[in-house]
This record gives sequence, structure tokens and C-alpha cells, in this order.
Amino acid sequence: MEIAEKVRELIKNRRWALFMTVCGCAGLLLIMISSIVPDNKQSEKETSVQKSCGTDSEEYCRMTEKKLEGFLSDISGAGNVRVYITVGCDERYIYATEERKSRGSDRSEEEEKYVIIGGGSEKNALIETIEAPAVTGAVIACEGGNDPRVCEHIYKAVSAALNIPTSRIFVTKLR
Repeated sequence: MEIAEKVRELIKNRRWALFMTVCGCAGLLLIMISSIVPDNKQSEKETSVQKSCGTDSEEYCRMTEKKLEGFLSDISGAGNVRVYITVGCDERYIYATEERKSRGSDRSEEEEKYVIIGGGSEKNALIETIEAPAVTGAVIACEGGNDPRVCEHIYKAVSAALNIPTSRIFVTKLR
């Protein structure tokens, strides 16, 4: 009974009631402000995921061009080589999914859902793979570009390396 009496005394005291009201209002105000202010942690996390997971299409093109130039310059008769490639679109994210199939006597149902990770406000779909941008064409200029045998070797090498048909490759003599 002593505790109940002390609580009644505190409630009767107007200063205590005013203090509790002000604290409650301040708490509600802080909650409202936190929901309005953008969450910097989320944007930092998204930026770090983009940086660590892959590169943009221009950087991918430059890296692929440099690798291909180094490789093609080793082909006999090619000499100095310059490469320019084009890509269709930026990298593509493939998200993990889970399937559920159920069969009845006269019907069957299939359901596919994305796998979600995280909790609360930080829910994200699970990235299964990141596909590099698709190469759509290549232009190769080399010193041996006027020799048909060198051109044929370059066509075949670029087609195999980039997995594109030879109709999307152009080989010319470097001036």
C-alpha cells in the first residue's frame, strides 16, 4: 500500500504532472522528427553496395578494351592495336527467388517470391548474381589490318573473347 500512496501523492503534485506531460510531448516530438529526417545509413549502405558489387558501364568498357588491346597485340602481324567496344545497358542484378509448388487432384499452383533479407525498415531483396553489361559491338584498328589473315584471326579472337557474332565486329588498318 505504501507504493500506491506515494504514486497518488506524485500525481497530486502539479509540478510532477507538468514534468511528465512535458517529457511525454518531447518524446513524441523526437519520434516525429526521426521519421521525417532521411536515414543517412541507408544511403551510405546502398552506395557501398554499388561500389563493391560492380562497376558502371563506362569503366567496364575501358577495362575490357585495355585487356583486349593487350591480348590482340600478341597476335602475329597485328602490331599496335586500338579497341573500342559498345555495350547495350548497365549491369543487371539477378535477385534470389524461392518457388512453391502445390498440386491437387485437379489443379496445380506455382508461386515465386523474392528472398528478402534484413529486418524492420532495412529489408532488401537478396542479390544472387550481378551480370556485367552485354557487349554489343567492337571496332578494332591495328597496324596489320590490311592483311586478310590477320583480320580473320582478330575476328575470331574478338568473337570468342566477347561472345558476339563476327557481324558485330569491324577490323580496320591503324593509320
